[in-house]
Amino acid sequence: MRRILHDLKILILTNLWIVPVLAGLVGALFYFAAPPPPMHAHLATGSENGGYHAFGVRLQTELAQHGFTLELVPSAGSQDNLSKLTAGEVELALVQSGQELTLGDEQREKISGLGVMYREPLWLFVGENVSFVHLGDLMNLRLAIGSQGSGTQAVTAALLSANRIEPEGYPQQWQALGGRRAADELIAGTLDAAFFIGPAENMLLQRLAAEPKIRLVGLRRIDAYLARLPYLSRLQVGEGMLDLAHNVPSTNITTLGPVATLAAGEDFHPSLTPLILEAAKTVLKNGSLLDPAGSYPARPPLSLPILDQAEYYYDKGLPILQRYLPFRIASLADRYIILAIPLLVLLFPLFKAIGPIYQWRIRARIYRWYKHLREIDQQLYKGKLSSNIGAEIERLEKLEDELAQVEVPLSYSNELYELHMHLRYMIERLTSYQRRTTGDAQVG
Repeated sequence: MRRILHDLKILILTNLWIVPVLAGLVGALFYFAAPPPPMHAHLATGSENGGYHAFGVRLQTELAQHGFTLELVPSAGSQDNLSKLTAGEVELALVQSGQELTLGDEQREKISGLGVMYREPLWLFVGENVSFVHLGDLMNLRLAIGSQGSGTQAVTAALLSANRIEPEGYPQQWQALGGRRAADELIAGTLDAAFFIGPAENMLLQRLAAEPKIRLVGLRRIDAYLARLPYLSRLQVGEGMLDLAHNVPSTNITTLGPVATLAAGEDFHPSLTPLILEAAKTVLKNGSLLDPAGSYPARPPLSLPILDQAEYYYDKGLPILQRYLPFRIASLADRYIILAIPLLVLLFPLFKAIGPIYQWRIRARIYRWYKHLREIDQQLYKGKLSSNIGAEIERLEKLEDELAQVEVPLSYSNELYELHMHLRYMIERLTSYQRRTTGDAQVG
């Protein structure tokens, strides 16, 4: 065991040169590797009573379990979210489909789509005595079209514009109201009708569905609207879907609406995409009253460019490492694996050289002694040792003592013993030569 440890010590000492080389390569790996993604981001949602905020809270809770901090930033609505995103105030925002079409090409290049989170139906609630067939019937009513800058107002304005009803032609009794205030006034009777956008589970919509003096109506001519507004989608709402107890709606109706899209700005780190989308998938796994389980997240609208990481997620799911490792560890490994491959390519010939270099260093300990033996042999051949042959014998005997202190691995002992034999042979040869020359001198 002691001999094995000794040989191992020699091997290590012989190849110490590789330590600074390896340290330099590893240092270069860490220097050139991309920095880790930040474990925090800001998400622009909307009012605290809106569907965006409710979804944001659920996403925030899910991401917190992975050590990711998602800070929710309230806003005036979808348009405000888009403004905050393009201005770089937030990294993420929930945006209503179609809102991106209001941006110029330069601004649109600053954002990317991560995915559709859910559908957002447009709900039209009217008083019990209101007669409604087409949007034109709303002209003489006290109508809430959504608060200023909200997604509700944007969709409402698009539908009205398709009917050639432009903002400058809106009746005076129409109001830019939305959310809780519009619901309160509709219930109080100071409004005849109001538009709302949000998931069916929204508490505000559930409250309106439970009011006996208010009814939910559907929209007609859906195909005509979709032909003009392709970013909207058709939604079938079955009888009693919103409220079974009050049977709201009282019949099957059809409406339309945009989709809630999670968009990313220029400051969003793309490697966070799988983490965000997987958290959203977990939040949405059970579906909703209108969205079947497992339907979302889905690819973003074609009007938004999609990140490569999001494209990969929708095609193949999570990256391989993130399927088995926590995000932080998988992200770290993923970054360094890319650079580790060329590092291994460089290390392979270095480690391959360990054997030959080790062999050369060990044999060098032995072969350097042969240089002197060869010099003596040449001098003997040329007859130049007659005067100092005694000193040379003494020197070789001293070398023999030094050679006894040389340590080599067991596998090279035969070469060391051969050197001992050759050294002893040269000593005996010189001794014999000295006797012969001394005898010749006496005879003479």
